[in-house]
Amino acid sequence: MDEQDTAAILHGDVLSDTAEEPQLDVNKEEPGVPSTDVVRPPVTCSLPVSVEPVLFLSMFSLALQAPLSTQYLWDRISEDLGYNGSKRSECGNSSAPPDPLQKEVETLTAHWNLYISLGGFSVGLLVVPLLGSWSDLAGRRRVLILPNLGLALQTIVYLVVMYLKLPVVYFLVGRLLSGLSGDFNAVLAGCFAYVADISDRRSRTFRVAILEACLGLSGMLASIIGGQWRRAQGYINPFWLVLATNLVSALYAFLFVRESVVPDPSAKLLTTRHHKAVWHLYSSGGSSSEAGGQFHRCKLWLYTLCFFLVVTVHFGSRELYVLYELSSPLCWGPDFIGYGSAAHHLGYLSSLAGIKIMQRCMEDSWVALVGLASNIVGLVVFSVANSTQLMFTGYGLCLLFMTSTPVLRSKLSKLVEPSEQGALFASVACVESLCYLVGSGVFNSLYPATLHFMKGFPFLLAAIILFIPAGIIGTLQCLEQRRDQRDATVS
Repeated sequence: MDEQDTAAILHGDVLSDTAEEPQLDVNKEEPGVPSTDVVRPPVTCSLPVSVEPVLFLSMFSLALQAPLSTQYLWDRISEDLGYNGSKRSECGNSSAPPDPLQKEVETLTAHWNLYISLGGFSVGLLVVPLLGSWSDLAGRRRVLILPNLGLALQTIVYLVVMYLKLPVVYFLVGRLLSGLSGDFNAVLAGCFAYVADISDRRSRTFRVAILEACLGLSGMLASIIGGQWRRAQGYINPFWLVLATNLVSALYAFLFVRESVVPDPSAKLLTTRHHKAVWHLYSSGGSSSEAGGQFHRCKLWLYTLCFFLVVTVHFGSRELYVLYELSSPLCWGPDFIGYGSAAHHLGYLSSLAGIKIMQRCMEDSWVALVGLASNIVGLVVFSVANSTQLMFTGYGLCLLFMTSTPVLRSKLSKLVEPSEQGALFASVACVESLCYLVGSGVFNSLYPATLHFMKGFPFLLAAIILFIPAGIIGTLQCLEQRRDQRDATVS
């Protein structure tokens, strides 16, 4: 056994002796066997490493940058308009009329945030499927390196704007440049596709859950660091850390991450073939749908719908937590808001442990239903929370809320061939971006519109929406069990 085989076994993978062996059937249950051949380019390190650090570092930079850029927009627009006040966050009954200048600052900041988000989303909608499908042929490492370099370029533009006090429209320019390289969604697609490549069907859900936990932990760490650092040293120094983090993530992917597919040197990036591959995936169910027919394609669409609804609720409700806690009757200060954010992010770790435990005694679909039940009960408690104790009770009940999304990603991955993982997860990443836009827009509009009859109504609506994916997942699992029983009886 040579050094390459030893490193692969330590990594949890099995190497193929030749590239000419037939591809594995993803519909067969073969624990310990990866979906694709694993090769190591000559520039990579021999250590057994994976992509979790890439996703952690990329998410850290994004979570550190996003709130700081919004606060910078607020300060720059306030300076341009001559507004010297501060946005009030204290809880109290003030009879003073609202400051019209403050309202204008709030409106312009919200609009610029929307323009920047839409600019990145519209470009990424074209680029991310292209890169994801291309990675099925050219390899995953390139799709891990290129978007991080684009994010670093965006940060450089932001730093130039801050140093030279350029108009805030240049933030949009930086976002578009990042979108042309795939943005963070391409990193997501590459990391999840990589894990699908190197994991077998039995362990895939847990490996995906580890990546989800990386997202939560890095987001929590960045939230803690960013606010304190900005208060102490302003905006520029934290953005230098954002730049360094993106470059380190790209360097790590280049030096340490082994390739998970056999690269095709003749694979071209700028071709319509990649978008056609994504279209084929959802129009016909992909290459593996030949065995499952119409039911296979329906499952692909239904699980994607479930993912859309669940993630939209996650993003939408998360946008309201701080606003709900700041106002009466909770009237939380910064300390309690920090504790609440920590309790929310703790759900990523507890969900990871929950998946590991529950997989020993139940199918993945039932694990997802337990997670949805946890989320539903917690949201119902949030909708009526009028005390600190009740609010933290809701956070406690939501400790398994992140078990559903890893299961859905894993189920989608198992529905397609190894050669289609990149196209699939690129599509899922685009859906996730759409979830953020829809969730943020709907729930932020719904909250002020329902204050007069029920302050927590958006949380209650979110809980009701989650019954839809719960019903779909439960129904599909029952149908699959009946079909398996019928096939076993016939055989």
